[in-house]
Amino acid sequence: MESQTYAIVDLETTGHSSQQGDRIIQIAIVLMKDWEILSTYTTFINPEQRIPYFIQDLTHISEKEVKNAPTFEEKAEEIYEILQDTVFVAHNTDFDLPFLQAEFKRAGLPNWVGKHLDTVELAKILFPTAYSFKLQDLALELGIRLANAHRADDDAAATAYLLKACWHRLLALPLLTLEQLHERSFQLKSNISRLLLDAIHIKRTQQSATSDHHFYYRRLALKQPPNDGEDRQEIIDYPVTFQEKKQLFEKAFQHFEVREDQFKMMDEVWEALLNKEEIMTEASTGIGKTLAYLIPSIIYAKKYHCTMAISTYTSHLLDQLLQEELPKAESILQNKVSAVIVKGMDNYIDLDRFCDLLEVKDVSYDENFTKLQLIVWLQDTETGDLGEVTLTGGGKYFVDKIRRMETTAENRRRRKPTFDFYLQTLHACKKADLIITNHAMVLADLNRPDPVFKNVNGWILDEGHQFIQAATNRAEKVFSYSKWKHLFGQLGSSESSGIEHPFYLNLVSSHTISTRQLTALDEQFKDLTSLFDKSIMALLRGLPSEKTKKSHHKQSYLLSQLNLQTTVFKEYSYRLNQWLSLANYMTNAYLRYPDELSTKQKVHLADWQYQLNELQVYLAEWDSIFLQQIENDAAWMELDLRNLPGSVHVYKRPAEVEESVARIFQSFRQTAGIIWASGTLTVPKNPRFIAEQLGLEKTVPLHQFQAPSSYYSGASVYVVEDMPDIQNVSQTVYIESVAEAIVQTVLATNGRCFVLFTSQDMLRKTVDLIQETGTLDDYMLFAQGMSSGSRMRLLKMFQRFERSVLFGTNSFWEGVDVPGDALSAVIVVRLPFSSPEDPYFKARAARITQKGDNSFYKLSLPEAILRFKQGFGRLIRSSEDKGVLIVLDRRIETKSYGKEFTNALPNVPVKKVTLDAMVLELENWYNS
Repeated sequence: MESQTYAIVDLETTGHSSQQGDRIIQIAIVLMKDWEILSTYTTFINPEQRIPYFIQDLTHISEKEVKNAPTFEEKAEEIYEILQDTVFVAHNTDFDLPFLQAEFKRAGLPNWVGKHLDTVELAKILFPTAYSFKLQDLALELGIRLANAHRADDDAAATAYLLKACWHRLLALPLLTLEQLHERSFQLKSNISRLLLDAIHIKRTQQSATSDHHFYYRRLALKQPPNDGEDRQEIIDYPVTFQEKKQLFEKAFQHFEVREDQFKMMDEVWEALLNKEEIMTEASTGIGKTLAYLIPSIIYAKKYHCTMAISTYTSHLLDQLLQEELPKAESILQNKVSAVIVKGMDNYIDLDRFCDLLEVKDVSYDENFTKLQLIVWLQDTETGDLGEVTLTGGGKYFVDKIRRMETTAENRRRRKPTFDFYLQTLHACKKADLIITNHAMVLADLNRPDPVFKNVNGWILDEGHQFIQAATNRAEKVFSYSKWKHLFGQLGSSESSGIEHPFYLNLVSSHTISTRQLTALDEQFKDLTSLFDKSIMALLRGLPSEKTKKSHHKQSYLLSQLNLQTTVFKEYSYRLNQWLSLANYMTNAYLRYPDELSTKQKVHLADWQYQLNELQVYLAEWDSIFLQQIENDAAWMELDLRNLPGSVHVYKRPAEVEESVARIFQSFRQTAGIIWASGTLTVPKNPRFIAEQLGLEKTVPLHQFQAPSSYYSGASVYVVEDMPDIQNVSQTVYIESVAEAIVQTVLATNGRCFVLFTSQDMLRKTVDLIQETGTLDDYMLFAQGMSSGSRMRLLKMFQRFERSVLFGTNSFWEGVDVPGDALSAVIVVRLPFSSPEDPYFKARAARITQKGDNSFYKLSLPEAILRFKQGFGRLIRSSEDKGVLIVLDRRIETKSYGKEFTNALPNVPVKKVTLDAMVLELENWYNS
């Protein structure tokens, strides 16, 4: 078997498009054979044009460095010759190879001909759980040296070592996994098949091609489940005295900084667990809140041989708890902790469904690629949690098909998988010290016949204030016209191109549903789609008749404002129920003879069932929204007048969640300790604002813990006093002033700013204005809702560039950590009050008013102060951090309630200054 020579290529260019005139500024080629580097070729290239500043910032290649370099035409033949008889490798060949081909053509050379291999495509398959597939991130994760990212020589060398890491990864995979990959590799965009075949030949010649760490499930290699038969380790007693705690922490951490309130919080948590009490703990940033509840929880679980449950709000916090904080706790206690993460059933893979779909060959690139990722992931995962896999493109749709779903009692009897990740997780909970989960999963326990958390002996509810939002989200019902229409398109009929109808299953004649029944199903379906549109048009006819301004295309209406004709919605519900009964009856008729179905038929039938289940869920939401009027619920419709009926959405949420919270914890109160923990549970003048919304009794004590004042010594607050009054000028005038203040701040601090908005509309208009003026063209601007990517991706990009600004709305006010120099300033564009026109806020405010209370002081102000505290919390994430909070909304100084915002902050200096004076201070501070 002859060895390949790989030419690993990296280009740095003036931009992304050679067709638009962009040119190469540096090229590097690393030649590798037998997985060793033979030689490296690198040279700067004179692009004969200006290098944009952000490219200079990104690559650290200045115009001075390329000024005397050769042009590409001068080096073209030499580069062309190096690449002959090699496999072209790049980290994203879709960019490097076409760009190089275009440059060869411009230099009068023919197209380079040969095989190519893309390390992005390869790494996505072989490292499917990597957080990111950017070269810099992969290098960090795999321990590959990359001193200067975005320099062609360093990037090419790192890509070479990445290719070598991929080869070693292939050799570590089970033979069966390699064979599965090779079988499906011919649909890939780059020539990975040859690499896979080489690995298979080597594995087959080894003495043992199988691994003791794997077992086989329907031609899939899976990792052996962990052995849970080990006894729990005994643990030390709880460290009662200050000195005992100090010694524990000092053994684990060099230069440990004692935080007295962290130790005090540990004591309160321990006492609550011992006495089976319910308490609230508010711990400011800098306390070390997570360790303050983890240490007593672990000791309690081990000492009393029981299980503690820790619930957080987001998956990001959950992962942070498991990957960062739990190892610290184990180090402090010198003890291994048995911890199990539990998520909702639909987070786990349905192995049988996946195995069935593996046998279907004629699939799209996205579906085939996702199958390859999952085959590799399955031989490595211990949890089966689909959230571990980093998916791109159409992969998300395929994964939705293979999520573990609750099945009917009849199907459960017929379908008995020999291995199930979800059931394995529930089994592991019985012997775990800690169950780590999220608020949504805890709330879902209300509706489970066999609750997951019934045997828990203590609760930690981290980010406890978010339990309100989680309960609201769980109870929310949503009607979306476009989603219903999409589902109808998926179901189709026997004449359509939707999901393959059971009509096509062609079972043996003795078991086939009669043609009359199939025809009836089709005809009823057509009638249903027609009746659906009539129902929605009836809904729209109930809109108020007043004229709306042309500029306000997006409208919202409380359902109580509309003249709803419930008869038409009842009729539709009745007819859809009838159709679903017939469709399910026919489906079950086929399921009675599973041995007579081919794999392809089983797959089509499963798709059909999945869509029927979805329609059943949609119908339940339809009934809840349009037919069940509940006094405590807020219901409203949102639409865009430019797109009717396509834009119609109807929402229904509970105005209060106290009852849900009470039902969850009623069986634990007096039998287990319950600790609500958060950094934001109180506001001045209303310390029990969150407690009241959670429905907690006044007897539940609230403990507050504050970091020492020295923790915030690097923080300051500026109120810009020459901003226009937001309530007395037009939005356009205010945005112009906001844009100017942002620009001046960014220039003074050299970037590294968060800009927090309360409105996506204002964010977009402000960013558009800044981009039009070109005043920040030398900075990277990342804007939520405008820049592509998730919240976490935007955050990663923001941290990567020194000169960058991040514009965010609601979700960036909390739960985002940027420690160190990566963040210099947080700019609050306006105080974070809920919009009085928000229909959900309106409904909640109306309930408070009906009780004779002032909704502003009871709801609007406390919520805004909590968000304001959370915004400040983004700024100082460690005692070494320094930064400024800049408030552009003058209401903080002109309104009587303004003082309550600054009173809610830690004891930091608050300065009222003009914009010019602030800029001057910032420049002096930044340069000092």
